[in-house]
Amino acid sequence: MKTECTGEKLEMQPLGRRRVICDFQGGTLSSDGGGLPLREVESRFSVIARMAQCFSDLRDPALIEHTVEELISQRIYGLALGYEDLNDHDRLRSDPLQGVLAGKADPAGRDRLLERDQGKACAGKSTLQRLERSAAGSGHYWKTPVDGEAVERLFVQLFIERREEAPDQVVLDIDPTDVELHGKQEGRHFSGHYDECCYLPTYVFCRPWLLSAQLKSADRDASEGAEQELERVVDQLREAWPEVRVLVRADSAFAREAIMAWCEGKPAVDYVFGLAKNPRLSRRIEGELEQARLHSQRSGQSERAYAEFSYRTLDSWSRERRVIAKAEWTSKGANPRFLVTSLEQAPQELYEKIYCARARRRIASRSSSWGCSRTGPRPKGCA
Repeated sequence: MKTECTGEKLEMQPLGRRRVICDFQGGTLSSDGGGLPLREVESRFSVIARMAQCFSDLRDPALIEHTVEELISQRIYGLALGYEDLNDHDRLRSDPLQGVLAGKADPAGRDRLLERDQGKACAGKSTLQRLERSAAGSGHYWKTPVDGEAVERLFVQLFIERREEAPDQVVLDIDPTDVELHGKQEGRHFSGHYDECCYLPTYVFCRPWLLSAQLKSADRDASEGAEQELERVVDQLREAWPEVRVLVRADSAFAREAIMAWCEGKPAVDYVFGLAKNPRLSRRIEGELEQARLHSQRSGQSERAYAEFSYRTLDSWSRERRVIAKAEWTSKGANPRFLVTSLEQAPQELYEKIYCARARRRIASRSSSWGCSRTGPRPKGCA
């Protein structure tokens, strides 16, 4: 039996003074309305437009239907909406909302030159692949090369421009996070920590602002390349704000000699890193842990005490450094935590107000003494 759709409107029983009408002319529908708020953000900050300026377009102008900015917009909005594969765009290119997001003059695609492309405002997977291969500097269609250094500087520059005046201090939170992989992508490795095959990019954030992103495979150390990225970011910040103080904050994966020595060698750069516990560190706070245990037994609650001492590893550190210890006893037993830092604040303030702020998903007020708090991807807990 063939079902025939009707273009008529059906009027149902009213609801009070309101008419109830069934209209079967659905028009053009899209499931990606969430892209419109992202477009509003772009209209305010022009991140995509400015990123497009980092590309050179060597294509024949007479043959161009999709500008570099339109292609980058299409790809970025697609990723934001969950369309990671280029294959998705062979279907998305017919969605007028995608044409709106890409900035097409006719999002319905009626102005396309070839009849086969009519109704498809956006580019297909092959065109987007040529953009990505060209940006990577490989392939026969190397016609849209990108200035990688300009892209890296753009993220820091956007952050600088949002400040009305130079801050006294900024906090740079550096963290790795997993990007789960489901296929056989190049550089795919299994991560025991995340219990999945993934990439392990490293990000540098200040407040919600992304300042740096390094794509890495999961078989590389999380701290690899961090020193160079921090130097690049800090140097660019100091170009705009010569007197700004910088605090670098991260977990124990970044408590490496090279990174700490770099911070110590730079003027007005401090650090506070988590420090992995070991038997030598645990022995240094046996008294504080016993004190916390006794208080916990009396109060029936978790109790903690703080200690500080100078510490040097057996062979990996070049010097003694200040270590802060949290000796905590919970219902599950001992829960010690350690930090290594160049700061001078009291141990409790340093741990609870400065280090643990990296795990709070909120933006610090403008009056905060440290200026920035972390809202980056998958913040680690501060147990």
